[in-house]
Amino acid sequence: MSQTEFFIEPATILRMPSWLGSQVHEDRELPLTPGDYKVTPGDSWTVTCPKTNATIYSGIGPVTITRAHAKD
Repeated sequence: MSQTEFFIEPATILRMPSWLGSQVHEDRELPLTPGDYKVTPGDSWTVTCPKTNATIYSGIGPVTITRAHAKD
């Protein structure tokens, strides 16, 4: 008998600043992989998804797109 292992990729996370202070961030889970999003810095930071032509975020920065850390 063989076992089948399933690998679940960590979630893609949009990390943005919080109104609570510069050391506090808010995370929002996104449905696609990090490479599917484009971050554009500026006076107003934007995160877009070229695949869907959608604006995911527009506001203060800096923002990052990353993978969530695996939970133990």
